Order: sequence, then C-alpha cells, then structure tokens
Amino acid sequence: MSKYKIFKIITSLLFLLMILSSCKGLIENRGDARKSPPNPDERVKRNIEEGRGFTLMGQIDKEKQGGTFSFASSNELWRASLDIIDFMPLASANYSGGIIITDWYSSEGNLEESIKISIRFLTNEIRSDSLDIKIFYKKCAQNANCAISEKKGNLVTELNKKILNRAANYAKQNKDKNFKKYNPGPKSQNN
Repeated sequence: MSKYKIFKIITSLLFLLMILSSCKGLIENRGDARKSPPNPDERVKRNIEEGRGFTLMGQIDKEKQGGTFSFASSNELWRASLDIIDFMPLASANYSGGIIITDWYSSEGNLEESIKISIRFLTNEIRSDSLDIKIFYKKCAQNANCAISEKKGNLVTELNKKILNRAANYAKQNKDKNFKKYNPGPKSQNN
C-alpha cells in the first residue's frame, strides 16, 4: 500500500469517528416530547447546556459573546457627550468600543494652541466614575515645533459634570416619555 492510501484511510476513519462521536447524545438520550419544553428558545438553551448539537461559527453562549449593543441614541451618556463636544471635529467615535476621540481643535483667535479630548465610557450607568476623560493640550511656537501634554484639573471636572448633568436630563426625559399613568378603568358599582 502506498503512503497516500494509508493517509486517506486514516483521515477517513478519523472523520467517521468524529461524526459518530457527535451522535452519542442522540443514542443515549432519544428525547421525550413530554420532557422537552415547547418554546424553541428554551430547547436550544437546554441543548447547548447539555452539549448537544453543533454550531458552525463558534459556540453560542451569551457570556462569551462580545456584548449587547443597543442603538447609540438610546444611551444617555453617549448622546450627552456628543452634545457637549459638538463644536469639536471628531477623529473617532466608536460606540461598540466605548470611546470618543476628537480631532485637534483651536479657536480662531489662537492658532498656536489646540486641545484634543478623549472620552472613554467605563459603564452605561450615569454616575461620577462612568467616564474617563482626558484632555490633551498642544502648544506650537511654529508649525514644526509643538509640545503636547495632558491637561488635568478643572476643565476635566467641568466637562464630566456637564456630560453627567445632560445625561441625567436625557434619562429623566426618556423616563417621563415612557411613563404611563395607571388607569384602573371604570369603577363597578355593587348595589
């Protein structure tokens, strides 16, 4: 026998063994329709927990997925941050990555100094530690000679407060908009 035929036979046997081993759960537990939940989502969840079936593009597991992404305009912190820095050009705004980076900005009167803001979202909750804001300051004596430094202090604190206040207002507006007053309906009179 040639090496090619031996390789082909071994490969075929391994492939057959792999296919048969995945059928093990079907042979052991044929399944009882009375024990199977009627909801397909619950059946899929149970089968995955028990190790039955297969997936082509990796395991479907909510904890192992990248996360849940809702539409960016529904996140009050995101909307508030973009509203507060709307006068600055954006270099990058990545909702799924949770970061906004502006481009260098300078006022018309002072072209030698400019700032750049980076806002990282640490959580979607509106609280004081949900944002990591960094402000970079660039001062150029000439176009080729620039010094860049991170600016800390009052400006970061003020920016954080403004974003949190605006986000809280958005959250309140959203809550008020979705609030439906309970109406018990007409009262029945018992005589």
